[in-house]
Amino acid sequence: MAQDIRDLFKDDKVAFETMPENHQDRFLKKLDEVLPVEPKKHHFNWLGIAASVILFLGLGFGVYSYFQPNIENSSVVVSTQAIKTKTLGDVSPGLKKVEDYYLASINLELSKMKYTPETKDVFDGYLLQLRELDEEYKRLSLELTESGPTELTINALIDNLKFRLNLLYRLRSQLKEFNTSETHVDEVELMS
Repeated sequence: MAQDIRDLFKDDKVAFETMPENHQDRFLKKLDEVLPVEPKKHHFNWLGIAASVILFLGLGFGVYSYFQPNIENSSVVVSTQAIKTKTLGDVSPGLKKVEDYYLASINLELSKMKYTPETKDVFDGYLLQLRELDEEYKRLSLELTESGPTELTINALIDNLKFRLNLLYRLRSQLKEFNTSETHVDEVELMS
């Protein structure tokens, strides 16, 4: 038969025994025998170190970025949005054919060129001129975009392409002459 514990305490039927004085000490001693506590060793916690390094690097980068001069507030503002420049092909399909013809011819001539250490000076001179013509072409394309197509701008773009192609033809003929004169020099040296 189940009894309510509250009734037992009220009736004072249960005698309360007190625990011996050294009961807790004996319990802890037995507990230490079963589960010995090892002294804590100081291990390097690599994960904690790595997290600290990452935290310091992140804070350093944040501080560095915060104290950099703000580009938007400077007097020179560089637009991150590239301006889509118009080409001859954007003006008319006929001009696109002309532009494609010249660009393909220029690329073909460039691919035929053989660069050697002996012809380095000749190549560098022509490539410098080609680079200047290319910059001029970009400037003219920008003018075409901003001002719209005019006969003067279109003719200047076509002339620029012609100049580049003619420049490559001259480079090719100069390289042929160089190779021919070098071959003659080699033949003369062999005969001597």
